[in-house]
Amino acid sequence: MALDILVVDDEPDIRDLISGVLEDEGYTTRVAANSDETIAAVNERRPSLVLLDVWLRGSRLDGLELLSELKQLDAKMPIIVISGHGNIDTAVAAISQGAVDFIEKPFEAEHLLHLVARATETERLRRENEILKARVGFADELTGNSAAVNNVRATLKRVAGTGSRLLISGPAGVGKEVAARLMHNWSSRANAAFVTISAARLSPESVEEELFGTERNGKIEKTGLMEEAHGGTLFIDEVADMPLDTQGKILRVLTEQSFNRLGGSQKVSVDVRVVSATSRDLEVEIREKRFREDLFYRLNVVPVVLPPLNQRREDIPVLVEHYAARFAAEQRLQPPEISDEAMAALQACDWPGNVRQLRNVVERTIILAPKDNFARIEVEMLPPEVLGNDDDIDQGVASLMGSPLREARESFEREYLKVQIRRFSGNISKTANFIGMERSALHRKLKILGLASRKKQDLD
Repeated sequence: MALDILVVDDEPDIRDLISGVLEDEGYTTRVAANSDETIAAVNERRPSLVLLDVWLRGSRLDGLELLSELKQLDAKMPIIVISGHGNIDTAVAAISQGAVDFIEKPFEAEHLLHLVARATETERLRRENEILKARVGFADELTGNSAAVNNVRATLKRVAGTGSRLLISGPAGVGKEVAARLMHNWSSRANAAFVTISAARLSPESVEEELFGTERNGKIEKTGLMEEAHGGTLFIDEVADMPLDTQGKILRVLTEQSFNRLGGSQKVSVDVRVVSATSRDLEVEIREKRFREDLFYRLNVVPVVLPPLNQRREDIPVLVEHYAARFAAEQRLQPPEISDEAMAALQACDWPGNVRQLRNVVERTIILAPKDNFARIEVEMLPPEVLGNDDDIDQGVASLMGSPLREARESFEREYLKVQIRRFSGNISKTANFIGMERSALHRKLKILGLASRKKQDLD
């Protein structure tokens, strides 16, 4: 989002001239003719910079008095004073009161732009830093080549260029925030803020304060996340946990694109794209009177569903390699090779914590792997949550030892094929190819072992 500059001057021609010069350079501008309009504009939304005429004829407060008032509202707000002929002493006095610079009328456009760029450099660098930090690691986080992931990416790309709201659903850990960030980075709002709020992590009393900010006696005490997201995207995670009263206020914001800070009476206008996420079934929440139906239809313009990891196991190898490379690089090591046995174990795991759990497992494995044998990750290097309980394995071996050879072989084949079928998400063709059997032979084997009763969609 372009930096927002407030131009304050009692002469309409000067306001229009300055605004035109700034807008030609990609800045957004607002204007004010007197002190009251200026204070109202600042309270409506904090500007990135104020260009302030020092005289302000006909205003309740002159430029110096208004400068002092603005510094009380926000001491860090950069202000450039505009002075007329013979007002240099006044301009210098303004500098001593906190103005960052001054420019004398008449002025060259290039000189004005130079001062503006210098005054907004800190704000610009802060925003760029926030954006870059938010983007690090997210450009390629929605990793995978499964049909499910490809469909999600395609939807995000199609909707990125619009202003439509998204509702992203899926169990915890599947990457809902990752998807939201990716869509934001593909959109025209990519250079503005991506702001997140987790309704599940805040008390009902603090949700509104975080969203809308607070105000006392006409002065901003705290800027809310909704205001910080102006021009960008607000991501509301676990939206189902939001109190009903707050849901009503969010609904009004979506309708009007404005709100009141807590304790304030003045409307704050914003341009915010709202993306929400939930791990719950919102239709159930609506039936139970825990979620507003009208809000649901406002948020659910474009639904995006992220499936659990165990429904897209074919993405696990590329995810594992992606995370292994990242965490190895953090330790300044070459990415290790993942053995076939280790990868098979990772693919066969159920992953109740989804991609987040997989990422943690890979990170832990990379950290704890012996550095003298780091080139290859073997199955025994994986944590117990992947390999299963050793006691269960020992009991299984003991039961096999007590069985005739034929029964033991059948038991082994049954468990082996269960794991391989799970590994390849029920795809019989891929399973047969991996284990070295004809597809028809594998079907016969599954029937003999009592595994052919699996759902057809899981087997084809």
